[in-house]
Amino acid sequence: MSAINPLSLHAAALSLAAGPDDVHDIEVALAQAIEHGELRANVKRWATEQWEGRQLPGNINRLETFIEAAELAAWQTRRQPA
Repeated sequence: MSAINPLSLHAAALSLAAGPDDVHDIEVALAQAIEHGELRANVKRWATEQWEGRQLPGNINRLETFIEAAELAAWQTRRQPA
């Protein structure tokens, strides 16, 4: 993964959220996509004793997992109904 336009998972969720109540749900959706190989990311995971905030699938660290903007856009396009 190159370093062009990387967003933290949290920043990516903020960019997709319609409002503050949507952010965690989108973080979960992004984490699930990463875990299922649907979204490429540079992943950092929390050890259980280090966890901050609400947990995401796979103990993904929302602040230190990075997604390229182009990858995020492609994932979002694939999710749109035909």
